Amino acid sequence: MKKNTFALFSAFILGVSTVLGGCAKPSDSSSENESGEVYVYNWGEYIDEEVISMFEEETGIKVIYDMFETNEDMYPVIEAGGRTYDVVCPSDYMIQKMAENNMLAEINFENVPNISQIDPEYLERSKSFDPENKYSVPYCWGTVGILYNTSMVAPEDVPTCWSDLWKEKFSGEILMQDSVRDAFMVALKSLGYSMNSENETELQEARDLLIQQKPLVQAYVIDQVRDKMIGGEAAMGVIYSGEMLYIQEEVKAQNLDYDLEYVIPEEGTNVWIDSWVIPANAKNKENAEAWINFLCRPEIAKMNFEYITYPTPNKGAFDLLEEDLKNNKALFPDIDSLDNCEVFQYLGDEVDSIYNDLWKEVKSK
Repeated sequence: MKKNTFALFSAFILGVSTVLGGCAKPSDSSSENESGEVYVYNWGEYIDEEVISMFEEETGIKVIYDMFETNEDMYPVIEAGGRTYDVVCPSDYMIQKMAENNMLAEINFENVPNISQIDPEYLERSKSFDPENKYSVPYCWGTVGILYNTSMVAPEDVPTCWSDLWKEKFSGEILMQDSVRDAFMVALKSLGYSMNSENETELQEARDLLIQQKPLVQAYVIDQVRDKMIGGEAAMGVIYSGEMLYIQEEVKAQNLDYDLEYVIPEEGTNVWIDSWVIPANAKNKENAEAWINFLCRPEIAKMNFEYITYPTPNKGAFDLLEEDLKNNKALFPDIDSLDNCEVFQYLGDEVDSIYNDLWKEVKSK
């Protein structure tokens, strides 16, 4: 669930529109169907460009790389099949949706021996959206929490729960995520419900709570939470943990006279996982598996962590990190602190429609 600013790197992207035509049939995994290429579809700013060059040099496989901004932008592209990608990096709930709609190929793990480097904790959590761990390999993970400015929030008001985002004293100083599932997660967890609730009464309660909060909200944003908080423009905001290393470095670099602290609310939160999958119509499946295997190599996963700054599920890469990073609880919280957390699940088109309709009501008020 990459949340960094979506950008196009002119030196990084190779055009795909002229080479990806027509709907592809599901491929078998035999090498006779393989070309010397791999077509990759990933979030913006979600890989160290040097890693791509290293992969090409080592394997001789040419990478044709394209980027998407949201899971919802990615899904119809893969569903339509007009552009055929070999390997894609969706988030948990979207992987579940793709698998249920027969859009994914099973990974041949004989070609991905470096799967052994993925911490079993994240493979276990992945079972909530990939029950047999046969379609996906975790790439990055993180939590959603509250970031607060120590100069604008008194010690007695330090947020510990989601309901703190409804405090009148912070009117106009609160930033919320402009995302239907994330916004409803905050409200549902605050009410003591599952963030994967399918109960329409519970969802209506969450809608009402979000509408009640609206006068207090400065803005509904995504990437801008980070920059607004660094700039001292708000007291607290909902943010993704992967932004924390960048934020901490910027606070030091700019010599700010305040700190920005991150907390996971006591009611629990979303633990999200972005994973590599192979579409069912991939033409270069073995090349895709070579790509996944390469990215699971500890030193490569470490390079990507240092570039992306989002937590890595790769235990080999984690072991290579400096002690201060390993002990950074905003990035790598104790597993015990995640007991009340959940992973987003795909709830079906009918329930999705309910969420979207209720979100429109929130935004229109």
